[in-house]
Amino acid sequence: MLTAKTRLLILTLALFSLNTLANDKLSYATWNLEWLTSQPSDKFPASQRSKKDFDALNRYFVTLNSDVLAFQEVADLDALRKVIGDSYTIYLSQRSLESNQRYQFTDINQYTGVAIKHGIKAANMPDLKLDNDANSKLRFATYVVINADAQPLHLLSVHLKARCSGAYKDGRACRTLKRQSQAINHWIKQREDSGEVYVIAGDFNHNLAYGGDWMWQDLSEGTTAQLATSTTPALCKVRSRNQPDKTHQFRSLIDHVVTSKQLEVSEVKQQVYQVDDLFKYQLSDHCPMQFTLY
Repeated sequence: MLTAKTRLLILTLALFSLNTLANDKLSYATWNLEWLTSQPSDKFPASQRSKKDFDALNRYFVTLNSDVLAFQEVADLDALRKVIGDSYTIYLSQRSLESNQRYQFTDINQYTGVAIKHGIKAANMPDLKLDNDANSKLRFATYVVINADAQPLHLLSVHLKARCSGAYKDGRACRTLKRQSQAINHWIKQREDSGEVYVIAGDFNHNLAYGGDWMWQDLSEGTTAQLATSTTPALCKVRSRNQPDKTHQFRSLIDHVVTSKQLEVSEVKQQVYQVDDLFKYQLSDHCPMQFTLY
């Protein structure tokens, strides 16, 4: 028969274990890996990477120590495995499926996706197509539901239209970006109407944190979405395209994290590259963004 002291010890340990699980936090990152592929093309110099380049990307990924990675610009699983290893389940955009060849290019494709550490339960959902142009081959957002906590987390990995990073101008790029923002806004409203928590992470190709930004207004209209990167400083330095022997530092963020109001977000920051590595290796023109949700 257990003594009262032993029973109290067992109960204390049980409560400690439950409390630990309840407060368990997952670490996240989002990273545009710039033309990451196993079959490089002469048309895209950034796609040409040696083993040393992949090894360098892997070292940065290991430093992130992320449970979940939302990624962009990845052409195939073999290339991504060289960066993240074999400890993750990879959900690559369904645009990559054979049944979706009409949405694929013949040389290199830039897919979105999500990588989730083994042991974390997740469900793959249909991609959110962000462009209503029937002929568009781009802008499929990867959608997964992570069931690590008591309440499932709905996660989108996005890569939006480029060349409309500031004020709205009535051109093709901004019109496309506006449609994509409205598609995300509709998705957010669906989540909120269903009482679901969500996070949207990736390359928005736009400075959402600018005061009164038109795109943030479109994306968040009628919702309680919060911009977790609203005060995150832009620290990323990359190798300059025009002057390859120099670095370029971005003035504002275009990689962002949007979450539902129920979520608390902490430690939202860019992981910056070592300057020497920028000249020794083909890394990416985006720095990874890391954050923790609880």
